Amino acid sequence: MNLQLKWPLKRKALSILYWTLLFYMVLALSYWWFALEKQNRQIEFIRLQELKIQSGTAQSASQSIESTITDYANRKTIQYTAEGLTFLAFIVLGAVVVFRATRRQFRLSEQQQNWMMAITHELKTPIAVTRLNLETLQKRELETSVRDKLLNNSIAETGRLNQLCSNVLLAAQFDSGNYRANKMPLNLFDVVSRAAEDTRSRYPGYTIEVKGDATANVIAEEWLIVILVSNLLENAVAYSPREKPVTLEIQGNQQNVQLQVSDHGPGIDAAEQKKIFQKFYRTGNELTRQKKGTGLGLYLCKKIAEAHNARISVESQPGKGSRFQVSFPSFHA
Repeated sequence: MNLQLKWPLKRKALSILYWTLLFYMVLALSYWWFALEKQNRQIEFIRLQELKIQSGTAQSASQSIESTITDYANRKTIQYTAEGLTFLAFIVLGAVVVFRATRRQFRLSEQQQNWMMAITHELKTPIAVTRLNLETLQKRELETSVRDKLLNNSIAETGRLNQLCSNVLLAAQFDSGNYRANKMPLNLFDVVSRAAEDTRSRYPGYTIEVKGDATANVIAEEWLIVILVSNLLENAVAYSPREKPVTLEIQGNQQNVQLQVSDHGPGIDAAEQKKIFQKFYRTGNELTRQKKGTGLGLYLCKKIAEAHNARISVESQPGKGSRFQVSFPSFHA
């Protein structure tokens, strides 16, 4: 908690320093403009006085020379003003770019820090549960039903651990640009059904329904599609009440095959719908959030969809649940 609270204070101190320096630069630029303009008018006055002395009287001074001196002074004023405004524009533009980049970097640093704490917790939980189950099996003589339950629970936790590791490794591969999907024709309904069955085994209290076109085919890498569906299901189960079903529906036509994952959770605000596919982003307040997660699931869903020339989107209203849609190009043998 203390580590998290240091970041806002540090960012606030740097923001104050940044805007103070920017204000000083603008103030200094304004001062030098006034100083140059004052000097320019003093030079104009001295030259006009010299002209008057050389001409004998002010009335007999050459009007053309006076006009030349005045025009020259006015041109210098325009020059100082144009150069000053141009320099000011570059300062403001640079300040905006630097401020946005710095703010983005601070936000990314905070998200990475929160992600490190979240992933540590997410990894330690299945390890601790599996170790406890194995130690119980090692030290006690248990009934067959209890023993099988502990073994199944351990297998489920290792599966969860494997999914977490796969998400981290796959995100790193996508970020480096080194991953190339090994695509082949797939029956999307079969792949989705297997992913749904695996999620049911890990969350036995939830109802997961699969329906739609059982003949819909796509060109894709099966492992990536399983990760995409599993992440969407994990997200839906995390926010849905147990008594409400999570629905997966597949609809196909000549051009597209659409996968829809619908839940009855709290929904997503319109302002956050554009951000949920960003890396490390998680809805809600970082300091008060209670839902577990790493902020990589939906980011990977977007990357996997892009790797298959597919589009992913979300439709949601607060209090009315969410529906994620992934539209794949159809495949016809």
